[in-house]
Amino acid sequence: MDYRSLFDLNGRQALVIGAGSGIGAAIAEGLADVGADVACADLDADAAAATAATIAAKGARASAHALDVTDEAAVESLIASLPRLDACVATPSVNARKPLLDTSIAEFDRVVRLNLLGSFVVLRAAGRRMADAGKGSIVLLSSIRAQVVEPGQGVYAATKAGTLQMVRALAAELGPKGVRANALAPGVVETPLTAPIKAHPDWYRAYAAKSALGRWAQPSELVGPAIYLASDASSFVTGTLTVVDGGWTAVDGRFTPPL
Repeated sequence: MDYRSLFDLNGRQALVIGAGSGIGAAIAEGLADVGADVACADLDADAAAATAATIAAKGARASAHALDVTDEAAVESLIASLPRLDACVATPSVNARKPLLDTSIAEFDRVVRLNLLGSFVVLRAAGRRMADAGKGSIVLLSSIRAQVVEPGQGVYAATKAGTLQMVRALAAELGPKGVRANALAPGVVETPLTAPIKAHPDWYRAYAAKSALGRWAQPSELVGPAIYLASDASSFVTGTLTVVDGGWTAVDGRFTPPL
């Protein structure tokens, strides 16, 4: 066996939802760089087009699509329109950083609708298409907040834990059909979602110090794990949470004792 081919996605069709910016844009470019034809979908049509143009400029094939991940009919229509679907990666998320007692029903609904309902819509539509084909890999963005929480992250954490459990359930249900489903759990990553934290230097530095590596991640550092989960390199991997957090969840607290 030529093990160099494990990560090769030539001839594969990937769909990246949330491809307009941040982690999604980086993953879309990364999948294209290892050979995949990439459908770049985002609520922001111009941003999706910009990512597709960046991919095309490097000689790869990409298309751009405006997509609301919570729109069941739109998601199903886009997935049905693709010539095939070998890998589907979905990254869109929103947060409302508030104590639970101060969170309104409207704010709760907004976070749950995008993060949890959106994940369900993608899982179901992509899962059906892949089950019919007898193969495929689905990768959804969870978070370290599925495992550990802090004040102000209650609703967001609940949606990320829920996403992980839906991924695990789908992995169990569609494993016999040849479909794999996994979740990625980033730690702190410099994206538009976390920009408000960067605006507070003390908060930003505290998060950097919490990881074993002492810094934030860049979106590009999620690309390798995403390629792994989308490719044959992970052919016996399903129902997992791949943590990419710089050691955040391995480090016990921020204080280094005088040993």
